[in-house]
Amino acid sequence: MTDRITLKGLRARGWHGVLATERAEGQDFLVDVVLELDLRAAARDDDLTKTVDYGVLAGRLVKVITGEPVDLIETLADRLLDVCLDDERVTEATVTVHKPHAPIPHEFADVSVRMRRGRAER
Repeated sequence: MTDRITLKGLRARGWHGVLATERAEGQDFLVDVVLELDLRAAARDDDLTKTVDYGVLAGRLVKVITGEPVDLIETLADRLLDVCLDDERVTEATVTVHKPHAPIPHEFADVSVRMRRGRAER
C-alpha cells in the first residue's frame, strides 16, 4: 500500500527559459508534487516527525524555482524531483511544472512537464 501527500499550485517566480526576455523579466511557475510513502506510523502516532513536513518541502522547492536559471522546464522538474526524493521515506515522486506564461504566439491555457521517479531511478 502506498499513501500520498499532494501539494498543488505552489507558485514562485523564476527566470527559466531559453529566451533572453524570460531570463531578464522572469515569470511565475506553478508546481504540483505528489509524494508516495507509507504514512501509517505518522497517522498512528499523530507525529509530524514520522512524515514529510510539506511546509518545509514547499520552502525547499521554492528555493529551486527561484534559484539558478535553467533553459528547460524539464531540467527544473528534474531538480525538483531530487528535492522530493531527498527524504528516504519517499518511495516515488511526481512533479508537474506549469509554465502558464510561456512565450507561445497563440492563445493557450497552460504548458506543463510531468516527471515521475522512484528512489531506484535517481
